[in-house]
This record gives sequence, C-alpha cells and structure tokens, in this order.
Amino acid sequence: MESIRELYRIGVGPSSSHTMGPRIAAREFLERTPAAARYRVHLFESLGATGKGHLTDAAVLSVLGVERTDVLWRPADKLPEHPNGMFFEALDAQGAVIASATFYSVGGGAIREAGAGAAERCIVYTLPDMAGIMAHCEDKGIAYWEYVQQCEGPEIWDFLREVWQTMQEALARGLDTQGVLPGSIGLRRHAWSFYRRTKLASQDMQQTGLLTAYAMAVSEENAAGGVVVTAPTCGASGVMPAVLRYLMETQQLAERDILRALATAGLFGNVIKHNGSISGAEVGCQGEVGAACSMACAAATQLMGGSLRQIEYAAEMGLEHHLGLTCDPVDGLVQIPCIERNACAATRAVSGAQMAILSDGTHRIPFDEVVSVMASTGHDLPSLYRETSTGGLARAYAGRKGSVGRGRCAGCSG
Repeated sequence: MESIRELYRIGVGPSSSHTMGPRIAAREFLERTPAAARYRVHLFESLGATGKGHLTDAAVLSVLGVERTDVLWRPADKLPEHPNGMFFEALDAQGAVIASATFYSVGGGAIREAGAGAAERCIVYTLPDMAGIMAHCEDKGIAYWEYVQQCEGPEIWDFLREVWQTMQEALARGLDTQGVLPGSIGLRRHAWSFYRRTKLASQDMQQTGLLTAYAMAVSEENAAGGVVVTAPTCGASGVMPAVLRYLMETQQLAERDILRALATAGLFGNVIKHNGSISGAEVGCQGEVGAACSMACAAATQLMGGSLRQIEYAAEMGLEHHLGLTCDPVDGLVQIPCIERNACAATRAVSGAQMAILSDGTHRIPFDEVVSVMASTGHDLPSLYRETSTGGLARAYAGRKGSVGRGRCAGCSG
C-alpha cells in the first residue's frame, strides 16, 4: 500500500475526484506540452455528468487557460479503467493534435494514467490487509499508530500535524461563516446556527449537536470551495475533523493523541482504498462517507483506550453499516445529501466506537471481508447511483423542479 500521505491530501473543494484530481492531471499534461497552442479536454461518464456542479471545468481551465482550452462533456461515453476518465489533447497553431494522454481520477485526489500499474506507485506498507497488520501488531506488541511510524518514518508526525491544523482551520471558518452556498440549489449554511443552538441546549443534546455542527462546518467549507483535507475524500471531509474535535474537547486530549488517531485512521482508510475503493463514481458513497465513518470509528476507539481488536471491530461496523450507500448528489453539487450525511456519519462513528469499547472486540465478519463486500456491492450498483446525478435524490429533485417549471405554480390549485 502507498503512504497515508496519498490518502490525506490538502486541497480545495468541493470534490477530490472531480476537482482536485482533474486539476492535478491538467497540470501534469501542461508540463509535458508547454508549447501547445490550444488544448481539448474530454470528460467522460461521471466527470461528464456531474463535472459542472463539481467545478471540474473550472479546475481544468485554471491550469490550461480559459482562452485556449475547450472542455467537451461526454457523460454517455465510457473509458475502460474507471468512471472518472479524462482525455487530454494538445494542438498546434493549425489545429493538429501533437500530443494526448488519458488520465483517471480514482478518488481522494489521486490520478492514474491509462495503463499504469501498482509497480509504478511507491509501496510503503508491505502488508496488504488488516488481518495481516493486526497479527503483526499483536505479535510485536505495538499499536496501529506505531506500525504507521515504522513504515512511514518519524517525519510522518510533521505531516499529520499539518493535516490536523488544516482540519481545525476549516472547522473554525465553517463555524464562523453564514450565508448561501454557491450553486443552483440556494442552500444556506447551517453549521453556525447548529453550533449556537447546541450551546443553549440541554446536556443530553451536546454530543449530537456538537458533532453535527462540526461536521457541517467542514462540509460547508468544502462545498464553498474552501481548503480542506481529504479524509479520505473532499465529499467526506467533515467526518474525521468533527469526531476528533469533539473527543479532544470532551476528553481533554493532547495533540499527540490526535496525531496518533489520525495515523490509525489513515491506516484503515488505506486498506479500504487499496482493497476496495474510495471513489463515489466507482462504488457509491459507501466508499466515501462509509470509509470516513470507518476511519473515524477506528480513531475514536483508540482515543477511548480500545484494544487492537476493538479498534478493528469499530472500523468494521463503520463501513458495514454504510454498505449500499448511493452517491446521488442533487444538481451535481456536493451539498445534498452530502453535508448532512457527513454529520450523520460523525455521530454514528462515536456510537460505533462506544459499542466496540463495551464489547471484547470479538465479531463474526472481519474488516477485510466488509471491504471486499463494499467493493463488489459498489460495482453492482447501477451507474445512476454512482455519482452521475441521474438517479435517487438527484432525479427526485430534478423531477420536482421540472414539474414546477411546466406551468403549475406552487400557489395554484389546478
């Protein structure tokens, strides 16, 4: 498996696969073809279907230039290796193609060129699954975060400190900002009001209220194109910061504890990414918010003093109970249901950790099997439920909006 540096990426929202990935691909292609007179960029399947709402064209044009780049939307066409396919062409002054390349945005801001294999990626973790990692840690008497340090080196802590700082800054901005999010829906930010109402609420509302406010704060920043951390994606970036911030406050945790929890969470996220997927376009939202909940479950259980097996059990629950979750963003925006979904996953992560702590960590379905089931379930989902905005909530919203637009106003009776 690759470094968790490839999992936690600091960048601009609203989408790691549809914004960050295409921007990186465009930059790489520009470096290869700096003398081109013009560019053509073809966006396929999921990128073609929801790229406008996810600002894919804006990301590409910011690198290649608005005046000399044509973006072609091809939602009905597919490339063989992944639903998030991009085909770049460089043209000379006469319009002839002088270079081309195909890239895939495979989730979490990572890109892969067509035909590239695992051998071309830097392998940091030689153990490929959680069963092997847990057995190794039990044999050596070490924690998951210590295994991360062994594989990554001590410099990983400086990287994770920057990750945590960025998460906190996004959360603080989100709690302090009001107004309407950009896009066609006209959705208002809610984190500010949730946070202040929670402060006035009874004690039994504090856990749900604070986790909801914190997760919404980061998710709303992401939806507004702010700087966030993929954990493991932009669309799921609110879950981990919310859980870590809540536990830091309620348990008076030191920064060292938070960084170690980030390391453990990153390890579980890495296994999901390596053996399954964190791409909504490939496996639905179970690979994004489901993976984020699993990571947060692992982090929270460690912070509560859980054992290796209790941590693995919690992470298994976090992913298991998101199996089959669809990715159907309304109008192609990372807003509905994405923002509330982050909040629900954050509250579920803390509950899952508490359940695991109350147990002895014994359970029938191991984490690795759930990852495998998640991948196969995602591939079985029809494409309209995998980030194309052609099914589910997106279709319901579009149909309702269309019926109003055909002449029946809300105040008319017939």
